[in-house]
Amino acid sequence: MKKFKSEVIKYSKKLNTTNLSALRSGNISIRTREKGVDGFYITPTGRKYSSLKVQDIVFVSLKGVFDKKKRKPSSEWRFHQDIYVNKKEAKAIVHAHSTCATAVSTHQKNIPAFHYMVAVAGGEDIKCTKYATFGTKLLSNNIIKALKKRSACLIANHGQVTFGENLDQAFELAQEIENICHQYINAIRIGMPKILSKKEMKIVLSKFKNYKKG
Repeated sequence: MKKFKSEVIKYSKKLNTTNLSALRSGNISIRTREKGVDGFYITPTGRKYSSLKVQDIVFVSLKGVFDKKKRKPSSEWRFHQDIYVNKKEAKAIVHAHSTCATAVSTHQKNIPAFHYMVAVAGGEDIKCTKYATFGTKLLSNNIIKALKKRSACLIANHGQVTFGENLDQAFELAQEIENICHQYINAIRIGMPKILSKKEMKIVLSKFKNYKKG
């Protein structure tokens, strides 16, 4: 399991080096089993990612149980837990306070199909959750709703979250979401962009399925 913990550290540091999330903000997890128990490894709370070591990574079971005598998991462990419980296809999760995604999330609105690449999240738009305090069950519930039929969403006044079959895929999706938000901010500076129709997005989503199959 050291391999999985090392992966969590690798991508946590990548949050900083790619400017997707600064210092301690955001968090990373990967689905795993420990001692026969289903759960996930997640970054600890309050630690700079540049200083993380294998022993700092925390195991949390899918029932939300962790060893309270050791390091505490990220304050956002609840929504990681609920994503893994509700999304069987989720094997890894990236949560980032990326600049543009966070800026767009403060408007508490979905990102419409101003560009066909919004389909990368799995739907005809990118959903934004309702606001709730970080680390709460309510926030977790709101995220699960926004992720319906999607693999990414914005978290109101907070940031973004993505999941994938592995950390590489989840991280790349987080970068895509950040880029889409950057483009959207620039687009609305010159007025409201033309929005692609449901019919057009249905075609795009169909093509994306084939694209992902390679």
